[in-house]
Amino acid sequence: MERLQAEYDKMVTQIEEISKTRVRVFLDDASAFVVYRGELHSFHIREGEELSQESYRSIMEEVLPRRAKLRAMNLLKSRAYTVKQLHDKLKAGGYPEEIIAQALNYVGSYRYTDDLQYAVSFIRNQTERRSRRRIELDLLGRGISQSVLEEAWGLWEEEGGLQDEEGMISSLLEKKGFDREHADQKQRQRMYGFLMRRGFPAEAVRRAVL
Repeated sequence: MERLQAEYDKMVTQIEEISKTRVRVFLDDASAFVVYRGELHSFHIREGEELSQESYRSIMEEVLPRRAKLRAMNLLKSRAYTVKQLHDKLKAGGYPEEIIAQALNYVGSYRYTDDLQYAVSFIRNQTERRSRRRIELDLLGRGISQSVLEEAWGLWEEEGGLQDEEGMISSLLEKKGFDREHADQKQRQRMYGFLMRRGFPAEAVRRAVL
């Protein structure tokens, strides 16, 4: 029994204050987790002392999974998140990777997180305001994979979705007061750069301003 206890007990190497109510506990195996200050006493967590197998198991198998799932659910009540965005939120909250995975699997099993659904909804809401390229870069930055992105565009098109990028370019030029017939080279180059930065296709931009 003593051999097993020694094998599983972990040394608390540092307790770092995060806020008035929360602390991060570092262990000798380089892992860490965040608990409330009051839980230091209830789980007998002291810097420089061993954390028992029983306390560690309770924290990692009961306390943190329940807390991470609740945190994920509360986040999703206010707005939609991609899986990556939700992962990053939980990571910022100090949850270990294995706990984050459990929380993501939990909300995913109820389809609270669905990257494909998120991407289609985002495309549907942004196609009248942003170029296709800008939409794609935004979704890729939110953790949507290229394959999911392509599928989302396909589903949106099946819904009857159609994006008029040339019409969007014309509208932007009108708002900017650009007169193609009377514009000089400097004005044309400035508008060309403006539209290219917004992600519109180079050929469409050239036709509109050069």
